[in-house]
Amino acid sequence: MKLFPLLLRLFVAVAAVVLSVRPSWAEAAAPTTLRFIPQADLRSIDPIWTTAYVTRNFGYLVFDTLFALDKNFKPQPQMVDHWQVSDDKLTYRFTLRDGLKWHDGQPVRAVDCVASIERWAKRDPFGQKMMEAVATIKATDDKSFTIALKAPFPLLLNALGKLSSNVPFMMPERLAKTDPFQQIPEAIGSGPFKFVKSEWVPGNKAVFVKNPDYLPRQEAPSFAAGGKIPKVDRVEWLYIPDPATAAAALNSGEADWYEQPPTDLLPVFAGNPDVVVATVDPLGNQGILRFNHVQPPFDNFKLREAVLNLVNQRDYMRAAAGDPRYWKTCVALFGCATPLATEAGAEALLHGPDPGQAKALIAASGYHGERIVLLDATDQPVVHAQALVTLAMLRQAGLNVELQALDWGTLITRRASKAPLAEGGWSIFHTWVAAPDLASPAVNAPLRANDGKAWFG
Repeated sequence: MKLFPLLLRLFVAVAAVVLSVRPSWAEAAAPTTLRFIPQADLRSIDPIWTTAYVTRNFGYLVFDTLFALDKNFKPQPQMVDHWQVSDDKLTYRFTLRDGLKWHDGQPVRAVDCVASIERWAKRDPFGQKMMEAVATIKATDDKSFTIALKAPFPLLLNALGKLSSNVPFMMPERLAKTDPFQQIPEAIGSGPFKFVKSEWVPGNKAVFVKNPDYLPRQEAPSFAAGGKIPKVDRVEWLYIPDPATAAAALNSGEADWYEQPPTDLLPVFAGNPDVVVATVDPLGNQGILRFNHVQPPFDNFKLREAVLNLVNQRDYMRAAAGDPRYWKTCVALFGCATPLATEAGAEALLHGPDPGQAKALIAASGYHGERIVLLDATDQPVVHAQALVTLAMLRQAGLNVELQALDWGTLITRRASKAPLAEGGWSIFHTWVAAPDLASPAVNAPLRANDGKAWFG
């Protein structure tokens, strides 16, 4: 099967760029503080309730996981010390590491982990699929628990070590018993940093301090797996929504790390020898052009295929990411440089664009100027740039496109609509997703086609 043309999702990759001032860790034994400008404001401290990446990143500071994926996408034990699997692959027995403590000083117990798994699995698609195979999850003593399956589920450890949103972070039982559709009232984890809720100012600042009771694993760090050793005593997230102000803060030494600067600001740092511009995420993010497959005109396969033959990924990347040093094209549905990376079925993107073929497909589709509504989140630079490229591309091909400008908050509400265009529906929206969230069929939400539960469109 030619997978890519049949599915007709557009993916392009842009590497994550970070900026940092070279810190002088060796200068003193005095307490050290890392001042970090995050990609977004921390609105929620519950990484199970929301998939927002800023909350996922918060989760990795505060919480820990039973398993974690290494650089080869293999699950490795994290909070788990050892485990056994029965010969029939239906019973898994897990034993926790010695000395694990919650930030409130209480020991981590198996019942905490059972409740945390159950809460996560009610919100996460991978967890929901796992639970279809689960008969029971039970604590056998304070340090051990058992997962009994109704049928073999070979990806069980991969699910428990899921790399990105929603990450199955472990919480005390009293928090994990919170309704998964309600937010937890406080963030008590067992991770390398403690969240200082008293210093949290939404829209401005979040503070973390090193957890003196954290026991890192002895293995070398590898992706989310291995030993996590805090190098600073305190981390301050300084949310600065205006990019120019954030850039000035970094340039003047008022901040140490700018997570996701707009690429058009990078020349601002060229003359500062104390600023390092680096790509730290080996997988990056992938942009998505999402059709509404349910409503006309893109319920027509040939019209979707026509758009595929118009796409030039380089046009999108130049518009969204600028300098070619910080992006690359990618036609792999499960991301480039991942175990499942493949270019199979992606001939139209590999060898395109082909305007002649697109024109023939538009004619064959029976399209006669029906309105196309393209949603444009003008407050998101990457998404806005993608929308403008699509607008020009489709109009040049003779399609009747209406660009509707709105903010991201409105767009993510609007994209859930299944209504016709005349009743507030839509035809296309753009977004981007971290590559680990696309790296296999188990986690790739845009590929799910499970009827009413499928991703938007």
